[in-house]
Amino acid sequence: MLELRNVSKVVGGETHIADVSLSLNHGSLNVLLGPTLSGKSSLMRLMAGLDVPSSGSVWFDGRDVTGTPVQKRNVAMVYQQFINYPAMTVYENIASPLRVAGVDKAKIDREVRRAAELLKLTPYLDRTPLNLSGGQQQRTALARAIVKNASLVLLDEPLANLDYKLREELRLELPRIFAEAGTIFVYATTEPHEALLLGGNTATLSQGRITQFGSTVEVFRKPVDLLTARTFADPPLNTIVLPKKGASFILDGAINLPVSPEIASIADGSYTIGFQPHHLSLERVDAASVPVRARVSVTEITGSESFVHLDFADVRWVMLAHGIHQFEPDDEIEVFIDPRHIMVFDAAGRSVAVAGQAA
Repeated sequence: MLELRNVSKVVGGETHIADVSLSLNHGSLNVLLGPTLSGKSSLMRLMAGLDVPSSGSVWFDGRDVTGTPVQKRNVAMVYQQFINYPAMTVYENIASPLRVAGVDKAKIDREVRRAAELLKLTPYLDRTPLNLSGGQQQRTALARAIVKNASLVLLDEPLANLDYKLREELRLELPRIFAEAGTIFVYATTEPHEALLLGGNTATLSQGRITQFGSTVEVFRKPVDLLTARTFADPPLNTIVLPKKGASFILDGAINLPVSPEIASIADGSYTIGFQPHHLSLERVDAASVPVRARVSVTEITGSESFVHLDFADVRWVMLAHGIHQFEPDDEIEVFIDPRHIMVFDAAGRSVAVAGQAA
């Protein structure tokens, strides 16, 4: 088990990591999710031993490894900016950690060729990295991490430079490979959908703090606060401040937004409600769906989906609609809110209720 106990990192008076406590089990997949500069890379460097915490401690399998350099830990790390040995062939790059460990030649060859086949590198084993594309160089770095059989594998946005098809394949294969080896697998990303595809556990980060850690699906469906909900939303979470009266929120124009029993039980007052863009639709998806009229700001068509930016009252919402929908700016259209999927936050941003089917 990897444990971070009240770990902080301060550099030049600026806090990069603030009082983080985290426990990661062997064989587990753990996603660090947050925007750029939220602390993901800084936290990984502390886990690896590349940096020493300003306060707190790092433990591995019951042993305090705070200050133990990365060279003395069984750790593999792959960055978005691929790092390879330029004078070595792809084969030798992949084999390098096994040679350092004194593994026999037959096993080295077997492990290198297995990793090369998985990462579609077999035709390039005799080339040097400078004769590879960026995606091929990144795959070489990933293959080296796989053969090392490390106890802790840290991947910092490692698939960003790969083509779509290979990226999707590796999202499925990498967790399986490392789980079978009992590895603690940590994967950093800025993309909520990538966290959901990977599954496992997710820690959401903001300004060097972990806002929530747990099952990826649980964190997505039941965020503990508005900050976590926004971290786990792309396109951005739709929000609006509304008064609650009895079993309804009151929308602009005196429109009632009925709520589930879980939400109806909270005290009346002013709350921020939030819902994902795919829970705003052009058609009524449920008998309880509430129609509202909103003004189109802009429509983005991505091929199979349309992102429709809407102005309602004094807020801007985004609707994710399947298919191609062309609206002109300032068109007024009817859209439907699905109350089964709303989240409710108090004035401090804390979650006070989540609809039973929030997803």
